[in-house]
Amino acid sequence: MASPLSADSSRDTGSRFFNRELSWLAFNDRVLAEACNTDYPLLERLRFLSISGSNLDEFMMIRVAGLVGQVQRGIDKPSADGLTPAQQLSEIRARLAQLNERQQGTLRDLREMLADAGIHMADDRRIDREAHEWLRRHFLDEIMPVITPQALDPAHPFPFIANEGLGVLFTVRREDLKNQETEDLVEMVLIPSALPRFLRVPGDEAIYIGIENLITRFAEHLFPGFEMRGSGVFRVLRDSDIEIEEEAEDLVRTFRSAIQRRRRGQVIQLELETEFDPTAEALLRDRLATPGASFVKIDGMLGMAGLSDIVKEDRPDLKFDAYSPRYPERIREHDGDCFAAIREKDIIIHHPYESFDVVVDFIRQAAADPNVVAIKQALYRAGTQSEVIEALVEAAENGKSVTAVVELKARFDEEQNLYWANKLERAGVQVIYGFVDWKTHAKAAMVVRREEEGFRTYCHFGTGNYHPITAKIYTDLSYFTADPRLGRDAAKLFNFVTGYVEPHETELLSISPIDLRETLYEKIDAEADNARQGKPSGIWLKMNQLTDTGMIERLYAASEAGVEVQLVVRGICNLRPGVPGLSENIRVKSIIGRFLEHSRIFAFANGAPIPGEHTQVYISSADMMERNLDRRVEQLVPIENQTVHDQVLQQVLLANLLDNERSWVLQPDGTYERVEPGDAEPFNCHRYFMTNPSLSGRGGALEAGAVPKLALRRGAA
Repeated sequence: MASPLSADSSRDTGSRFFNRELSWLAFNDRVLAEACNTDYPLLERLRFLSISGSNLDEFMMIRVAGLVGQVQRGIDKPSADGLTPAQQLSEIRARLAQLNERQQGTLRDLREMLADAGIHMADDRRIDREAHEWLRRHFLDEIMPVITPQALDPAHPFPFIANEGLGVLFTVRREDLKNQETEDLVEMVLIPSALPRFLRVPGDEAIYIGIENLITRFAEHLFPGFEMRGSGVFRVLRDSDIEIEEEAEDLVRTFRSAIQRRRRGQVIQLELETEFDPTAEALLRDRLATPGASFVKIDGMLGMAGLSDIVKEDRPDLKFDAYSPRYPERIREHDGDCFAAIREKDIIIHHPYESFDVVVDFIRQAAADPNVVAIKQALYRAGTQSEVIEALVEAAENGKSVTAVVELKARFDEEQNLYWANKLERAGVQVIYGFVDWKTHAKAAMVVRREEEGFRTYCHFGTGNYHPITAKIYTDLSYFTADPRLGRDAAKLFNFVTGYVEPHETELLSISPIDLRETLYEKIDAEADNARQGKPSGIWLKMNQLTDTGMIERLYAASEAGVEVQLVVRGICNLRPGVPGLSENIRVKSIIGRFLEHSRIFAFANGAPIPGEHTQVYISSADMMERNLDRRVEQLVPIENQTVHDQVLQQVLLANLLDNERSWVLQPDGTYERVEPGDAEPFNCHRYFMTNPSLSGRGGALEAGAVPKLALRRGAA
């Protein structure tokens, strides 16, 4: 279906769309800003700094690497905002320099504050004689046997430096007493990834020393008889994207090979300490220089992601108060029987405020239930310690028919998913790898159970992965239903992935890349038509990213028709809000806080005031990105049960719109401004969900304590 342009379709593209990559950097700006947020405990601020570093690494390895590749291949096709790949790289690198400087400044500030709180980072003043001796012994016993110094000369080929590889170069001098000559050598010490990034000195006082500093401190043990002339720490980032040929005959073998190639990808960035030895620097630049690679001097710490080691320090007073998610009372009222609870009424679970254990229990109960005949599940990311995988293995060993769709193209989880696939296959699970050219990103599971009335299908649809770790920090929705229509649709979804049987018609579910885009187009267009006819209209959307130009143009057209559009977009947003004659009725906000906003929720007024009982509500696995809509298998699920409908719309979505403590508002010029409560009552949506029960999971417990009503016009709970 063609996308209608807004009235002024001749408007310059640069004024219609923000650049995707620069928008992502703006998101990381907001993450970094949380490291400076005085409302947070110190170690949580350090955690945000670590996250910002990890985010930047991935951005370099994937997004920047992709642009470098386009430039090298002579591709000059502009992005939606009108910038060529070369122009984007130029602007990105300027922004990256600013971000790096801000990161280092933030670290310096946090280091001082942490020191005042008794946590010291690389502070030589705290290393007394006893600590020095312990570090020396630890280095000799635990570090030195693992590392391997290598001379860089014609007799020793330049070693391969892995992606995210950290190392130290030493310039050393050896005196030839016989010939009374001196010789300078350059020695490289690569730091194995198995070694901890920071080492804690034993004792009540927390003293941390970076592994690179430890190696430099005791370098004389590595090079006895040599004079130290200079040293420097460096780090390498490589192109980490995996490209798979569409005609690949053996997908598993192809991916194993591609993972090996990724480790040897083209150098994208070489990071060096500011005070790097010139001789060693020249050698590194010569050996690692590749077209498009950037060389960055950093005045401070390399590899900010490594700060996560220090965040683990056992200091509850410097962290968020511990939080234990609730287990749905309604399932407890049925003595833990998930199927009985779902049979009674649909349930939606709001993670991480409600426990992911209920999802595991759903699969685990199915595995043990003699009446269950079949289980089908789509697995995108399952983590390293997955109880869901174990439950599927148990089900297969118990004689159930078990089908698992394992996505090999889950970026940076490819190896883990190959491991799980192998384990599942050994247990007798039918493992399907899906499409070669599409990712299966849908979050769905179905259980077929033999009951008195015949076979009944129980379904789980989620907005997030079956991942026990991320479920503790990502906000996501888990929807459980025994609606036979959704059961039939789920079967068609799995048949599509496993047998390429494209569903010609579904009863409730929309599936990309088949009809999900068209469904959303129809809903947006209907709101525009209602506005033109003077009927109530409104669009509320929550997602992680908004980049698809077709969707953006649709939203522009709705805005011009008079529809008020409220968007909660955590990360990238290419839509330019608040532009007269284009998007003046569109407001975009981003929430950055204790938890990572991840749920996708779409709501449409449907000819009545929003929010209300007539509002059409959907949850989805898909963001509004071209890849999700056209190149991934995703699901869009309508919420029709009234209790669940009210929970998703008038609890979850409305609370996100009301938040005025952790929100940023996107301006027409692309900047974000933090929301200040002002005269309004402060409202933190994360705190609200931590302290108030959900609707659908409470059962009879709601009578003891009702959920507070939220009202949009009041701006507070």
